[in-house]
Amino acid sequence: MTLHFIAKDPETNGDHCPTIWFDDEAQEFVIQGWKAGAELEAKCRKAGPIPDTEAVVRLPARMADALKEALNVAAGTAAVR
Repeated sequence: MTLHFIAKDPETNGDHCPTIWFDDEAQEFVIQGWKAGAELEAKCRKAGPIPDTEAVVRLPARMADALKEALNVAAGTAAVR
């Protein structure tokens, strides 16, 4: 597995901050974000249940470019698989 580091939130101190990676073997985005609070989770549950093996995390909009980069990495590794 190659886990491609994409970016950390540039407006945090570099510790305990939202981060994005892409796993080219599993073809998955790996995202570290802030935990959603109970109110946000309740809103999300309106679309369906959230299994114990899943979580709702939040990323700041300022990381949109990092998400785009992760999508580009995913597109580039999809052909390799």
